[in-house]
Amino acid sequence: MESLNLSEKGQKLIELYDSMAVEGYDRADGTRISDAYNDFELRKFRNLILPHFKEHEVKSVLDYGCGGSDWEALCFDDETAASAKDFFNLDAVSYYEPARGIDQRQKVDCVSCFDVLEHVFISDVATVLRDICSYAQKLVVINIACYESAAILPNGENAHITVRDPMWWKGMLDSISVDFPEVNILLLASPSYQSAKIFEVWNATKWDKSKNFQVNVIAPDLVGGSASATNEVKLDKLQLLELNDSVLSQDPNFTIDLIDLLQKRFKVN
Repeated sequence: MESLNLSEKGQKLIELYDSMAVEGYDRADGTRISDAYNDFELRKFRNLILPHFKEHEVKSVLDYGCGGSDWEALCFDDETAASAKDFFNLDAVSYYEPARGIDQRQKVDCVSCFDVLEHVFISDVATVLRDICSYAQKLVVINIACYESAAILPNGENAHITVRDPMWWKGMLDSISVDFPEVNILLLASPSYQSAKIFEVWNATKWDKSKNFQVNVIAPDLVGGSASATNEVKLDKLQLLELNDSVLSQDPNFTIDLIDLLQKRFKVN
């Protein structure tokens, strides 16, 4: 297992993320988060990813940039209360998180990398992608946030320091995948926290075996909401009234909260 040869800025970024993992971080809205990077982001895509694990008979996974994810913890799946390891029917899970001093990189059936690459300094993106692919024997599953984070680095910059369009990431992975022709790649690029653009799984061997020279990019499917990158939702007056009516029909107690808000707004006694 080789050490990851990152740029000087890349190494400094890991130090910043290490500090955030230990001490917490500030958000753009002024709040402070003490429990940093412990969300299991793969969880919300579990039903989408499961068929690919089955198709490629994935039995071992490397969680690349795992944060605080725990594949052994129960209730990963709401319906069965199963752990991620049991939900995906895995034999082994290993972890890699340089910001927490965890390095179990090894050859596995599948490398999963969720909400990591947007934190990588742009000069190191190709290096990290190659490292990810080098440990996968069958499948790579990558999710990348293509929007600014609510988190702020200790130096005042946004925590998502490489924000690019989904097609930019697709192009980067296309160019890297030719060096790992047998590895299947599933790319999910998220224009917002609630949504993801899902590209058709590919590997470079399929390109070589094709009768054509031209390799077309099939437009990705969009799943989830279509909120903007800032999660800002704009409603006109009619939509706002309809939303309030819908909430009132589902929760009559909301009437009291609404009346209280109107009284405060117009200072009605």
